Amino acid sequence: MNVLLRTLSPLALAAALALSTTAHAATASAPAAAATPPVAIDAEKQKQIDRILAILHPENGVLQAVQEQAARAMQQSNVALQNAQVPQERGEKALKDIQTDVQKYIDTTMPVAVASAKKFTTPTSAPILAAAFTTDELRQLATMLESPLRERLDKVLPQMQNAVGQKVSADIGPTVSKNAHTMGEAITGKLRAAVTPATPATPASSK
Repeated sequence: MNVLLRTLSPLALAAALALSTTAHAATASAPAAAATPPVAIDAEKQKQIDRILAILHPENGVLQAVQEQAARAMQQSNVALQNAQVPQERGEKALKDIQTDVQKYIDTTMPVAVASAKKFTTPTSAPILAAAFTTDELRQLATMLESPLRERLDKVLPQMQNAVGQKVSADIGPTVSKNAHTMGEAITGKLRAAVTPATPATPASSK
Protein backbone atom coordinates (compact mmCIF):
# COMPACT_ATOMS: atom_id res chain seq x y z
CA MET A 1 0.00 0.00 0.00
CA ASN A 2 2.85 2.37 0.81
CA VAL A 3 4.32 1.70 -2.62
CA LEU A 4 1.06 2.71 -4.26
CA LEU A 5 0.72 5.87 -2.19
CA ARG A 6 4.28 6.94 -2.90
CA THR A 7 3.79 6.30 -6.61
CA LEU A 8 0.66 8.46 -6.74
CA SER A 9 1.39 11.68 -4.87
CA PRO A 10 -1.36 13.14 -2.66
CA LEU A 11 -1.62 16.26 -4.77
CA ALA A 12 -1.97 14.23 -7.95
CA LEU A 13 -4.67 12.19 -6.29
CA ALA A 14 -6.52 15.33 -5.23
CA ALA A 15 -6.16 16.90 -8.67
CA ALA A 16 -7.51 13.78 -10.32
CA LEU A 17 -10.48 13.84 -7.99
CA ALA A 18 -11.19 17.48 -8.76
CA LEU A 19 -10.96 16.93 -12.51
CA SER A 20 -13.20 13.90 -12.29
CA THR A 21 -15.79 15.83 -10.30
CA THR A 22 -15.73 18.73 -12.75
CA ALA A 23 -16.12 16.44 -15.74
CA HIS A 24 -18.98 14.55 -14.12
CA ALA A 25 -20.79 17.76 -13.24
CA ALA A 26 -20.44 19.09 -16.77
CA THR A 27 -21.71 15.83 -18.26
CA ALA A 28 -24.63 15.60 -15.87
CA SER A 29 -25.75 19.19 -16.40
CA ALA A 30 -25.63 19.13 -20.19
CA PRO A 31 -28.83 17.11 -20.82
CA ALA A 32 -30.80 19.17 -18.29
CA ALA A 33 -29.75 22.44 -19.93
CA ALA A 34 -30.59 21.14 -23.38
CA ALA A 35 -34.02 19.94 -22.24
CA THR A 36 -35.21 23.43 -21.26
CA PRO A 37 -37.25 24.87 -24.16
CA PRO A 38 -36.91 28.58 -24.98
CA VAL A 39 -39.67 30.69 -23.43
CA ALA A 40 -40.68 34.22 -24.39
CA ILE A 41 -40.41 36.42 -21.31
CA ASP A 42 -42.12 39.80 -21.19
CA ALA A 43 -40.79 42.73 -19.19
CA GLU A 44 -43.07 42.24 -16.18
CA LYS A 45 -42.27 38.55 -15.92
CA GLN A 46 -38.55 39.27 -16.19
CA LYS A 47 -38.88 41.86 -13.42
CA GLN A 48 -40.32 39.25 -11.05
CA ILE A 49 -37.68 36.73 -12.06
CA ASP A 50 -34.94 39.26 -11.31
CA ARG A 51 -36.43 39.80 -7.84
CA ILE A 52 -36.30 36.06 -7.18
CA LEU A 53 -32.78 35.53 -8.53
CA ALA A 54 -31.50 38.43 -6.42
CA ILE A 55 -32.55 36.46 -3.34
CA LEU A 56 -31.97 32.82 -4.31
CA HIS A 57 -28.56 33.20 -6.02
CA PRO A 58 -28.61 29.83 -7.85
CA GLU A 59 -25.02 30.51 -8.94
CA ASN A 60 -23.83 29.93 -5.38
CA GLY A 61 -23.86 26.18 -5.99
CA VAL A 62 -21.17 26.56 -8.64
CA LEU A 63 -19.02 28.73 -6.39
CA GLN A 64 -19.43 26.30 -3.53
CA ALA A 65 -18.28 23.46 -5.79
CA VAL A 66 -14.98 25.28 -6.39
CA GLN A 67 -14.39 25.54 -2.65
CA GLU A 68 -15.41 21.92 -2.08
CA GLN A 69 -12.87 20.73 -4.64
CA ALA A 70 -10.16 22.58 -2.73
CA ALA A 71 -11.30 21.06 0.55
CA ARG A 72 -11.34 17.57 -0.97
CA ALA A 73 -7.82 18.07 -2.29
CA MET A 74 -6.56 18.84 1.22
CA GLN A 75 -8.53 15.97 2.71
CA GLN A 76 -7.28 13.43 0.19
CA SER A 77 -3.72 14.67 0.62
CA ASN A 78 -3.93 14.30 4.39
CA VAL A 79 -5.36 10.79 4.11
CA ALA A 80 -2.69 9.75 1.61
CA LEU A 81 0.10 11.01 3.87
CA GLN A 82 -1.35 9.21 6.86
CA ASN A 83 -1.79 5.96 4.96
CA ALA A 84 1.78 6.21 3.70
CA GLN A 85 2.92 6.59 7.33
CA VAL A 86 4.90 9.71 6.52
CA PRO A 87 6.68 11.09 9.62
CA GLN A 88 4.69 13.87 11.28
CA GLU A 89 7.18 16.65 10.57
CA ARG A 90 7.49 15.74 6.90
CA GLY A 91 3.74 15.32 6.61
CA GLU A 92 3.03 18.73 8.11
CA LYS A 93 5.53 20.35 5.75
CA ALA A 94 3.98 18.56 2.77
CA LEU A 95 0.48 19.67 3.77
CA LYS A 96 1.70 23.24 4.17
CA ASP A 97 3.20 23.14 0.68
CA ILE A 98 0.03 21.56 -0.71
CA GLN A 99 -2.06 24.25 0.99
CA THR A 100 -0.16 26.81 -1.08
CA ASP A 101 -1.14 24.99 -4.28
CA VAL A 102 -4.74 24.65 -3.12
CA GLN A 103 -4.95 28.35 -2.28
CA LYS A 104 -3.50 29.16 -5.70
CA TYR A 105 -6.26 27.03 -7.25
CA ILE A 106 -8.89 28.99 -5.30
CA ASP A 107 -7.34 32.37 -6.14
CA THR A 108 -7.16 31.58 -9.85
CA THR A 109 -10.41 29.64 -10.23
CA MET A 110 -12.85 31.60 -8.08
CA PRO A 111 -12.69 34.87 -10.08
CA VAL A 112 -13.29 32.93 -13.30
CA ALA A 113 -16.17 31.01 -11.71
CA VAL A 114 -17.74 34.20 -10.35
CA ALA A 115 -17.54 35.94 -13.73
CA SER A 116 -19.00 32.93 -15.53
CA ALA A 117 -21.76 32.54 -12.94
CA LYS A 118 -22.78 36.18 -13.30
CA LYS A 119 -22.84 35.79 -17.07
CA PHE A 120 -25.02 32.68 -17.17
CA THR A 121 -27.25 32.88 -14.08
CA THR A 122 -30.05 34.98 -15.54
CA PRO A 123 -30.01 33.61 -19.13
CA THR A 124 -30.18 30.01 -17.89
CA SER A 125 -32.38 30.41 -14.80
CA ALA A 126 -34.95 32.82 -16.21
CA PRO A 127 -36.37 30.42 -18.85
CA ILE A 128 -36.73 27.70 -16.22
CA LEU A 129 -38.68 29.96 -13.87
CA ALA A 130 -40.70 31.42 -16.74
CA ALA A 131 -41.75 27.96 -17.89
CA ALA A 132 -42.64 26.77 -14.39
CA PHE A 133 -44.58 29.80 -13.10
CA THR A 134 -46.97 32.43 -14.36
CA THR A 135 -46.21 36.12 -13.88
CA ASP A 136 -48.62 36.30 -10.96
CA GLU A 137 -47.08 33.23 -9.33
CA LEU A 138 -43.60 34.70 -9.74
CA ARG A 139 -44.84 37.90 -8.12
CA GLN A 140 -46.19 35.91 -5.17
CA LEU A 141 -42.93 33.97 -4.87
CA ALA A 142 -40.87 37.16 -4.92
CA THR A 143 -43.06 38.73 -2.25
CA MET A 144 -42.78 35.63 -0.10
CA LEU A 145 -39.00 35.48 -0.47
CA GLU A 146 -38.68 39.17 0.38
CA SER A 147 -40.85 38.82 3.47
CA PRO A 148 -39.20 39.47 6.87
CA LEU A 149 -40.83 36.24 8.00
CA ARG A 150 -38.62 34.32 5.59
CA GLU A 151 -35.52 35.97 7.06
CA ARG A 152 -36.65 34.93 10.52
CA LEU A 153 -37.30 31.40 9.29
CA ASP A 154 -33.80 31.25 7.76
CA LYS A 155 -32.36 32.16 11.16
CA VAL A 156 -34.39 29.50 12.95
CA LEU A 157 -33.72 26.71 10.42
CA PRO A 158 -30.06 26.11 11.46
CA GLN A 159 -31.20 25.85 15.07
CA MET A 160 -33.72 23.17 14.11
CA GLN A 161 -31.13 21.28 12.06
CA ASN A 162 -28.62 21.47 14.90
CA ALA A 163 -31.17 20.29 17.46
CA VAL A 164 -32.15 17.31 15.30
CA GLY A 165 -28.49 16.53 14.62
CA GLN A 166 -27.63 16.47 18.31
CA LYS A 167 -30.51 14.13 19.14
CA VAL A 168 -29.66 11.77 16.27
CA SER A 169 -25.97 11.80 17.20
CA ALA A 170 -26.77 10.94 20.81
CA ASP A 171 -29.18 8.23 19.69
CA ILE A 172 -27.12 6.38 17.09
CA GLY A 173 -23.65 7.96 17.32
CA PRO A 174 -21.91 4.90 18.87
CA THR A 175 -23.53 2.57 16.32
CA VAL A 176 -22.49 4.75 13.39
CA SER A 177 -18.93 5.05 14.74
CA LYS A 178 -18.69 1.28 15.20
CA ASN A 179 -20.00 0.59 11.70
CA ALA A 180 -17.66 3.19 10.19
CA HIS A 181 -14.70 1.65 12.03
CA THR A 182 -15.62 -1.82 10.79
CA MET A 183 -15.97 -0.55 7.23
CA GLY A 184 -12.62 1.28 7.44
CA GLU A 185 -10.79 -1.80 8.67
CA ALA A 186 -12.35 -3.96 5.96
CA ILE A 187 -11.44 -1.49 3.21
CA THR A 188 -7.90 -1.06 4.54
CA GLY A 189 -7.39 -4.82 4.59
CA LYS A 190 -8.62 -5.25 1.04
CA LEU A 191 -6.49 -2.36 -0.26
CA ARG A 192 -3.42 -3.71 1.50
CA ALA A 193 -4.02 -7.16 0.06
CA ALA A 194 -4.54 -5.72 -3.42
CA VAL A 195 -1.27 -3.76 -3.55
CA THR A 196 0.99 -6.12 -1.59
CA PRO A 197 2.98 -8.39 -3.94
CA ALA A 198 2.21 -12.04 -3.45
CA THR A 199 4.94 -14.05 -1.73
CA PRO A 200 6.52 -16.40 -4.27
CA ALA A 201 6.01 -20.05 -3.50
CA THR A 202 9.04 -21.83 -2.06
CA PRO A 203 10.28 -24.41 -4.56
CA ALA A 204 10.10 -27.97 -3.32
CA SER A 205 13.47 -29.37 -2.33
CA SER A 206 14.72 -32.20 -4.49
CA LYS A 207 15.59 -35.44 -2.77
